[in-house]
Amino acid sequence: MALTITPGEIEVVRRRRGLRWLAGVGWLGHASVLVIALAALLAVFGPLLAPFPPNQADLANAYVAADGSHPLGFDSQGRDLLSRLLVGARSSLLGPLLVVVLAMTAGTVLAVVAAWRRGWVDSLISGAGDIVFAFPGLLLAVLTAAVVGPSQLSAALSLSIAYTPYVARLVRAAALRERSQPYVEALEVQGAAASVICLRHIVANIAPVLVAEATILFGWATLDLAAISFLGLGVQPPQADWGVMVSEGKTGVLQGYPAESLVAGTALVLVVVAFNILGERLGGHGSEVAA
Repeated sequence: MALTITPGEIEVVRRRRGLRWLAGVGWLGHASVLVIALAALLAVFGPLLAPFPPNQADLANAYVAADGSHPLGFDSQGRDLLSRLLVGARSSLLGPLLVVVLAMTAGTVLAVVAAWRRGWVDSLISGAGDIVFAFPGLLLAVLTAAVVGPSQLSAALSLSIAYTPYVARLVRAAALRERSQPYVEALEVQGAAASVICLRHIVANIAPVLVAEATILFGWATLDLAAISFLGLGVQPPQADWGVMVSEGKTGVLQGYPAESLVAGTALVLVVVAFNILGERLGGHGSEVAA
């Protein structure tokens, strides 16, 4: 007897799996969501909330301590630290977002194509990914900066290339499992196009894996881009950015004024830890649901 399945039945199963996956991340996962939501709000509205222009310097206020109108004090050039922290949230999170979008898109496409076609196509994609694995993201960023000049865009593109094979390898494993499910064979028998099966069913059903991976990847990208900016190869001063603030605060740390590096470093740690915790919770719970 022919194996038949309707799109409605597939949608019901998908919805049930999605509800089970979204539940159960625990209080730590919920706390991480709050931190991420706050960071996102700062990235969007930070420049509007900044009480002073972030690049307004007054050397007479260099390293002046906090007061009522300047809760975090001033940096080495007499710029308001709170304003720079709020404005810097946008560049500190916009770069990682670009990295995640590019790497996840390219990696998912390559993974699904490899899982669907298998054979020599799978071998070719896997082999190319192994070659790219030999070049760490930071090294690619340094090489790109040497060729086209330092900027946040060049750093983000370099990290996207470096992250793509990692994404493809993880997503390929999930796509291969989904490719072997009976409903895929049923859809093929019913004459559904390969592109429709891949986009509307395989990708949709491995969405928990994609979301978890994108969440963890965002934390990695945030840290890597901050390190690149710290080295002077990403966001360029005087633009406000958390990585730039940590770098510019080095002198203050040696002189006993660690506020600039401390506040920017704390913001980075909170965001990276929140993304990593949430990604691990989503990934672990998603694997249980898939099982």
